[in-house]
Amino acid sequence: MEELINRMKAEGLTEEQAYKAIEVIKVFTKEKFPLFSGAIDKLFDKYGTKPEDDFMP
Repeated sequence: MEELINRMKAEGLTEEQAYKAIEVIKVFTKEKFPLFSGAIDKLFDKYGTKPEDDFMP
């Protein structure tokens, strides 16, 4: 899934912006398809905050 982040970065987004865009897409998708909420969470889990970004490990 790193490919999606790299494509967004190639289009001019920063890495932070790319991760935020994915979070927005995740929330939007869950709102439109609540029946698939669990599957959507699993699909997008890779795009959560990175461990090095978490100040409280």
